[in-house]
Amino acid sequence: MQYFNNIVETIGNTPLVKLNKLTKDIPGLFLAKVEYFNPGNSIKDRIGIKMILDAEKNGTLKPGGTIIECTSGNTGMGLALASVVRGYKCIFTTTDKQSKSKLDILRALGAEVIVCPTNVEPEDPRSYYSVARRLAREIPNSIHMNQYDNLSNRQAHYEGTGPEIWKQTEGKITHYVTTIGTGGTVMGTAMYLKEQNPAVQVYGIDVYGSLLKKFHDTGELDTKEVYPYLTEGIGEDFIPANYDMSYIDHIEQVTDKDGAVMARKLAKEEGIFCGYSAGTVMQGLLQLKDKFKEGDVVVVILHDHGSRYMAKIYNDDWMRERGFLTEEVVTARNIIERKKITQLVYADPQETVAAAFKKMKEMNLTQLPVMEKEENLGSITEHSILQLLMDNPAHREDPVGQVMSKPFPFVELHATATDISKRISKESAAVLVKANSGMVNIITEFDLIEAMA
Repeated sequence: MQYFNNIVETIGNTPLVKLNKLTKDIPGLFLAKVEYFNPGNSIKDRIGIKMILDAEKNGTLKPGGTIIECTSGNTGMGLALASVVRGYKCIFTTTDKQSKSKLDILRALGAEVIVCPTNVEPEDPRSYYSVARRLAREIPNSIHMNQYDNLSNRQAHYEGTGPEIWKQTEGKITHYVTTIGTGGTVMGTAMYLKEQNPAVQVYGIDVYGSLLKKFHDTGELDTKEVYPYLTEGIGEDFIPANYDMSYIDHIEQVTDKDGAVMARKLAKEEGIFCGYSAGTVMQGLLQLKDKFKEGDVVVVILHDHGSRYMAKIYNDDWMRERGFLTEEVVTARNIIERKKITQLVYADPQETVAAAFKKMKEMNLTQLPVMEKEENLGSITEHSILQLLMDNPAHREDPVGQVMSKPFPFVELHATATDISKRISKESAAVLVKANSGMVNIITEFDLIEAMA
């Protein structure tokens, strides 16, 4: 029988998945290390068990103890999973910008969660760093894991993530790209990869509002760089002990909006449903596209699962409130695809007005183009039929070709909703569109309203 003794034994050995659409115009092979395959759905599972095991070995974590940590959610998840297996209590401090989904997951695993304000200095007694330190002093038989300065954080990646990537790429990796925060993921993996091949380039992706990039580029710890940002789990307002900036070749910064929008693109275009930091790292990668060439093998870390962000970046209202939602430009092609039109209903110029009206009634239509052998001859509408019958009921037997109005105009497939609306008027109740296949479709005022509503 094949089975694991407990859930933490399933941590690691996550797959590399080739990126196809988002990177199709960039030379090189781009591989995503999809970390949501870990049992807690994030890369932080790796450091959760590592920090606990190391604390047990050095005697700082004792049986029945309480683990205290400040976390954006994912490290807490990793610690909580390992704590359930190894018998510890957990108290986590976090910030009020974290998604509610993350906090609910931590509580579901039995952890106590304390929410602290985001926009305060690290040394402020209200900060989630300070609250965690205070609790560790006050609670007997407790330990503050402190992922920021705990070198077991980067060691987990030196022993796990780095060797996995090296083996999976058969040592052909040329670039390693990841977002940066506590420093563990970027540093531990980079240290291992550069030991194997010093030529491997390491690119860290930061967020605007963090001071990590300026510190890397200038060595200056400039707190003026720090301001509140929405991106979760990355960036810092201080330099954690896990960092050795000499291992990072370049740091690129990404905006909150670009990271959120790209996360949604990653899901829609690659089928990889990840969190906020994954969108940020992908956006950073695309901003660095000129640094890659044919033959490069680029590994990108995608940290966690998108289910933790359903109330945020995957919620249209949340995105729209912050001006992040990139509204789709509605085109004739979009409208036709939504209607799922299979064939055009039209009137023949030889059929009677009564027959045309019967067809409109049966198909629940208010207008018909008049066509013969795919030639657009004219149009007939409910309104025009009414005017004819009011003038003389005998017109019901007239051939449509004798009483039809001007033909509906044609528009291109790429015509926007604005373009289409300008062509629809009292004189022209609809427009026609010829698809690439040659099929003619119709777009009415109702279709336009439905697409825009």
